[in-house]
Amino acid sequence: MYNLYTLKNGLRIVTEKIDYINSISIGVLVNNGSRNENPSINGISHFIEHMLFKGTNKRTAKEIVEEIENVGGQINAYTSKESTCYYIKALNTHLELSIDILADMILNSKLDDEEISKEQGVVIEEINMNEDTPEEVLGDVYAKAAFGDDSLSYAILGTPKTVSSFNSKKLKDFINDNYTTKNTVISICGNFDESELKTLIENYFGVWEETSNRSFEYSKSKLEENFLYTEKNIEQLHINFGLKGVPNGDERGYSLVLLNNILGGGASSILFQKVREELGLCYSIYSYLLPFQNVGAFNVYTGLSPTYAGKAISVIKEELNKFKTREFTQEEININKEKIKAHYILGLESTSARMFNNGKSVLFQNKINTPEDIIKKIDRINKDTIKEVQSVCFNDGIVNGAFVGKSISLDELSAQCEKDVFAYNSINATLV
Repeated sequence: MYNLYTLKNGLRIVTEKIDYINSISIGVLVNNGSRNENPSINGISHFIEHMLFKGTNKRTAKEIVEEIENVGGQINAYTSKESTCYYIKALNTHLELSIDILADMILNSKLDDEEISKEQGVVIEEINMNEDTPEEVLGDVYAKAAFGDDSLSYAILGTPKTVSSFNSKKLKDFINDNYTTKNTVISICGNFDESELKTLIENYFGVWEETSNRSFEYSKSKLEENFLYTEKNIEQLHINFGLKGVPNGDERGYSLVLLNNILGGGASSILFQKVREELGLCYSIYSYLLPFQNVGAFNVYTGLSPTYAGKAISVIKEELNKFKTREFTQEEININKEKIKAHYILGLESTSARMFNNGKSVLFQNKINTPEDIIKKIDRINKDTIKEVQSVCFNDGIVNGAFVGKSISLDELSAQCEKDVFAYNSINATLV
């Protein structure tokens, strides 16, 4: 059973009751991430996520995690481009404790400069660790290639320089502007008494006062036509190519999910079978969707020896060129509908997954998308909707991309490729 309501202070609550389990998952989702930042404070959303675990007026940092872990629960958080979420999963007998701790973190964190100084070192080490992970570097470089100067291009972790500049005042000012009741959703899934839950939410979160009238509508970002390259002394060349996608919440996204499944969504996909299995050019290759509010991209990733890069790029381009006009049989469509349904339903077999699903749906679309709703939308995929998405997303081919690897001659790499591999006649990648 689902329920969606709003407290007097503007805070939205979405609940899903499941009687036959003994757990509870609670998340506080804030429509705030690196997309809400500017260059001088890049990384502040992620840093605040860390700092809300560092002590409140009521609990020390140790007590925040200890009180949940001592009853067998789990507490964690994440920051993305467009949202931050703090969440707890525990036995449903610890419902009040879970709500109490989350409210305490959100509303009463100390954010003192001594703890900020300690955490700056921790986050800078996290940034250094990501620099040692080519796929993480590639994601940040691709964001710059795809979104240019738009805030969607900002790294979630920020930079050592920006992180080192944070202090208590900056954090508190940012929280006051961005952590507002109208910008937040509390999502609860599990076994609970609805009346008791409403009372607890009101008692702990009803005191949250609105601190900003700021509008949280994102600008209509666009995909840029850039190719960027970052040099790393590693064995493989990591490549991420971008095509046009669809925004988060766009109904065409369901047809694009199906097309992604066929093109590069698994071991039986076209790209995996052709580039890895038939030609043996790489170990890893796949495609994926990158949807945001107002804009989206469709991506192809591979990591391989620079020796094989030119051949692999040509093959990927050839397969994409064929894919944009490919006719799909009804049997292919039906098979992949079932794959999507299975993946979606199996992914919801925990209270945490359902809590995230409900919370994000309300946060970004202000409505509940039930599993039944999603299945109906998948069932509506047909040859016409597929053709429309093929035209929108694949007609222009590769429009941007990123490379991470050893120093390579981009002219030489271009020469290995067939002509007109990209929107340009060559890679034209800029070293960053």
